[in-house]
Amino acid sequence: MFGNIILADEINRTPPKTQSALLEAMQEHKVTAAGTTYKLEEPFFVLATQNPIEQEGTYPLPEAQLDRFMFNLWLEYPEFNEELEIIKRTTSLYLPELKIIFSKDEIILFQDLVRKVPVADEVIDYAVSLVAKTRPLNPNAPKLIKDYISWGAGPRASQYLILGAKTNCILDGRFSPNIEDIRKVAQPVLRHRLITNFNAEADGVSVISIIDSLLS
Repeated sequence: MFGNIILADEINRTPPKTQSALLEAMQEHKVTAAGTTYKLEEPFFVLATQNPIEQEGTYPLPEAQLDRFMFNLWLEYPEFNEELEIIKRTTSLYLPELKIIFSKDEIILFQDLVRKVPVADEVIDYAVSLVAKTRPLNPNAPKLIKDYISWGAGPRASQYLILGAKTNCILDGRFSPNIEDIRKVAQPVLRHRLITNFNAEADGVSVISIIDSLLS
């Protein structure tokens, strides 16, 4: 765990005890071993992969740990030309040449820069309202949520919608995010935070379709 960028390959193959230790690191940026706590050096963040097909020998990630991941990204099969390049590189004597893109201090600088971006109140209101409507106990939640969602997104979803929108506007060369920036990051921020119920499974209603309905 003592690194700046941690890659957890096939994280759903790790047993619950390992997942619990990872949860502490992701939430507190520290680890505890034999009663001694060690602080992790900044920047620290975790990238993890899951294979959605294989179920044998896997352990489902608890909702609390899923909530610590900012985005849930879906990777499709590579394009034909991309797969050609993969095969050429992995079946030959090709050796990658590593190049430093930026330092860890620059990563911290970029993270601070994102947090300094101003956001209009109406954009924050939109993000918080969107997340609140994913909660079935919310009286303002649409019928679709009450019928098909057993557990909605928490406050971290609102935080990550704003941080994602800020980053998107910077990459687009703008000084402040708008509602469209929130909408662009809504899918990867929300889809691993909404827990569907049996009715959704029985009716073939996916989390993606529910989020699309909220956005429209």
